Amino acid sequence: MKILMVLTSHDQLGNTGKKTGFWLEEFAAPYYVFKDAGATITLASPKGGQPPLDPGSDVPAFQTASTERFKKDAPSVTILAHTRRLSEVNPNDFDAVFYPGGHGPLWDLAEDAQSAHLIETMYTAGKLVGAVCHAPCAFKNVRIAGKPIVAGKQVTCFSNTEEAAVKLEKVVPFLTEDVLKAQGGKYQKGPDWGPFVLVDGHLITGQNPASSAPVAQKMLEMLK
Repeated sequence: MKILMVLTSHDQLGNTGKKTGFWLEEFAAPYYVFKDAGATITLASPKGGQPPLDPGSDVPAFQTASTERFKKDAPSVTILAHTRRLSEVNPNDFDAVFYPGGHGPLWDLAEDAQSAHLIETMYTAGKLVGAVCHAPCAFKNVRIAGKPIVAGKQVTCFSNTEEAAVKLEKVVPFLTEDVLKAQGGKYQKGPDWGPFVLVDGHLITGQNPASSAPVAQKMLEMLK
């Protein structure tokens, strides 16, 4: 069972002067779901090397058993510091791909041609494609047989109401919920901040940080 996890390389929160990146829980929780099941995990990002951590996800209020475990897991910390460049990744080498969120992907993975090609290739081959929170933005430029990958599919992501609650709806380049709807996705959401996962064929999406482990668990079930 070989799983690719694709993280952002983008660390600027629009023109606020603040930092962003990937959300720690959305990486750590799925990482350990996969790792504890014996999966071989490869980490990649557009630029390779250390992906930027959203400092907001590192504050005490947002720590979980998975994030605490990760911080004490020196080998895994080292692996994260040396992600492979997306351009060097062969999608045929993996059974599934998972995209953790955070605000960073809105600026790079949403527009990254190599990421879009990777998703197209894996999805067309019938492999699992999972994304949580803001990461479904990576589907923005993915086309399957000429149509957006989300067209006609049940999908979820970080909701407009959640974005408004963190007061970044005017900072982000676009609202992920709006993009999924505009591309014909059958968008649904659960209560803000609660776990909510949708599966449509081999496309698996989660709404927010609380949904990250459940998405990984669902992917694991489907892989088995």
